[in-house]
Amino acid sequence: MARLQDYYKNTVAAQLKEQFKLENVHMIPKVSKIILNMGIGDARENPKKLQALQKDLSTIAGQSAVTTRARISVANFKIREGYALGCKVTLRRQRMWEFLDRAISFAIPRIRDFRGLSPKGFDGRGNFSFGLQEQIVFPEIAADRLEHIHGMNIVIVTTAKNDAEGRELLRLLGFPFRDLDVVQIASAKA
Repeated sequence: MARLQDYYKNTVAAQLKEQFKLENVHMIPKVSKIILNMGIGDARENPKKLQALQKDLSTIAGQSAVTTRARISVANFKIREGYALGCKVTLRRQRMWEFLDRAISFAIPRIRDFRGLSPKGFDGRGNFSFGLQEQIVFPEIAADRLEHIHGMNIVIVTTAKNDAEGRELLRLLGFPFRDLDVVQIASAKA
């Protein structure tokens, strides 16, 4: 059992059950899956770049990445149906908990000029999305052997009913969120 999974079962689940006054243990919010995605705009012109980024994503996730393809043709972007656009990985169970532990402990603190994750990344149903500008924040990627620096999207899908439950679940697991008041003040000034 992963360290973070053990911490969830022994500490976080009990705190969530008490805080939200849940009667049934099946109502306690939990992380169900994590989706890692890299979109590559020039994958058609540069297939080696797609292969290199797919290899990096597989190294980060611990399982092989799948190529994502265009579902529809878009003439303005010169994309036809079936063109390779990027790669993705869906993590569940043990690999999900191990990735989450590595992301919280090692990767997120290595982000340059990091002031916390924005709490605006929730979708209204307790799922959280955020992006990284460089894949080199993960310790598995050797920066000196890297050909292409590229960003990635990370989606954490939870069983929470709303954003408050999802935010509290991730906060108790160790996600460093920015204070919501600071985000609202900054957006009011802009």
